[in-house]
Amino acid sequence: MSDRKMTDAQRAYEAKRAAKSGMSLEKWLVEKDKRAAQDAREAAAATPKATEAAKKPSFFSRLLEKAQKPL
Repeated sequence: MSDRKMTDAQRAYEAKRAAKSGMSLEKWLVEKDKRAAQDAREAAAATPKATEAAKKPSFFSRLLEKAQKPL
């Protein structure tokens, strides 16, 4: 967020949040960027595991499974 331009309202809002946590605005923005990057890494690491568990068997896999069951 520190890389892009912020409007005056955005800067004021972030300054209030920084003051509430007892940090300077610059330090707050750096910490916020670090938290966002960490959250993105955790989400990226968790995504492949979730898709593997929820993956539906393919059409041919289901067809072969049905073909092997007795009538």
